[in-house]
Amino acid sequence: MDTQVKMDTRSTTVPPKKYPLALRVLHWVRAILIGAQLWTGWTMMRLDDSVPEKYHWYYPHHKEFGLLTLLVVLTQLTIRWMKPLPPMPPTLPTLDRKLAKTAHYLLYTLAIVVPLMGYSLSSTYTQSAGIHFFSLHVPELLPKNDNWFAVFDWLHKVLAYTLLVVIAVHIVGALKHRLFDKNRENDVLRQIL
Repeated sequence: MDTQVKMDTRSTTVPPKKYPLALRVLHWVRAILIGAQLWTGWTMMRLDDSVPEKYHWYYPHHKEFGLLTLLVVLTQLTIRWMKPLPPMPPTLPTLDRKLAKTAHYLLYTLAIVVPLMGYSLSSTYTQSAGIHFFSLHVPELLPKNDNWFAVFDWLHKVLAYTLLVVIAVHIVGALKHRLFDKNRENDVLRQIL
């Protein structure tokens, strides 16, 4: 009986080797959503104003999926708070650990702030037709003000490009550990697959 108790205690204290399934799925959903958001944002800004799809397809979908991305990130953070996460491999160099923690912090922060800046710019723009989340109308909580719109528009663009850079660093780091590190324990990608 003592053996059984010890085994049960040990099984609850041993950290998981992989992220919980919900977090693994949401990680890849978020990656697809953010990639699509970066692409649609970049594409719609390069379209001439005379192209009907710019305002009838790109802008509405960009806003909807931006809000969806925000909801996915908030769901991820809630699950992360509730579930035990796998530790980083103890064989990772200290600098790599610090860079990984910084990158994750920036990824989550930017994945929240960029959509909020998009909401703010759409809400303050005097020509905005409003914000819809698929069939639901989202209230615009900020007053119309084109001066504030210019600030939010600039922040949304700069932070979106910053997010793109952080994502690139995140991908390069994960691939470096998977493909080039001699110590196979450093392969952090297997925790999220």
